[in-house]
Amino acid sequence: MTKRLDQIIVIDIESTCWEGDPPEGQESEIIEIGICPIEVASGNRLENQSLIVKPERSTVSEYCTKLTTLTQEQVEKGISFEEACSILKTKYLTKERIWASYGDYDRRQFEKLCRSRNIGYPFGTRHINVKSLFAVIHALPREVGMSEALTSLDLPLEGVHHRAGDDAWSVAGILAELGIVKKFGVSNI
Repeated sequence: MTKRLDQIIVIDIESTCWEGDPPEGQESEIIEIGICPIEVASGNRLENQSLIVKPERSTVSEYCTKLTTLTQEQVEKGISFEEACSILKTKYLTKERIWASYGDYDRRQFEKLCRSRNIGYPFGTRHINVKSLFAVIHALPREVGMSEALTSLDLPLEGVHHRAGDDAWSVAGILAELGIVKKFGVSNI
């Protein structure tokens, strides 16, 4: 498979969630995938895309709606998780490109759902954990949340926090601001 080093695909997800444990018979599932490709040569964010995904084994709780603004009615109109994975692979070439997320939750959630649904993992093996990278570059004693990273870089939180498309856009902004894309190029990451 060809490795494409022209873009990094920044991903953020929102999942069904509850204040405590999930109700009996339900599990946390991806309900929104935010996508923001970043051009390696320039550090420019190329697109702000959001895919709404219909959950199969859970419903959107009141708590989840308060956090994400997504309702059960909205996600009922979404595409299947399998279709979303297909879009990632075909439109964004995620098997061939490096992808990034803020922390490991997004990667682990994709792995879990792909395994439980018997769906091919839509990404290659190259993943950048922007949360860890930010902490290391700034010599922080611990990782910090996305909002704190944005504040320290004097970047605005654009859009609605906990909406995947807006958060992917913000994470891509953090990655671009770190300068690692333009300064070192992807081949050294």
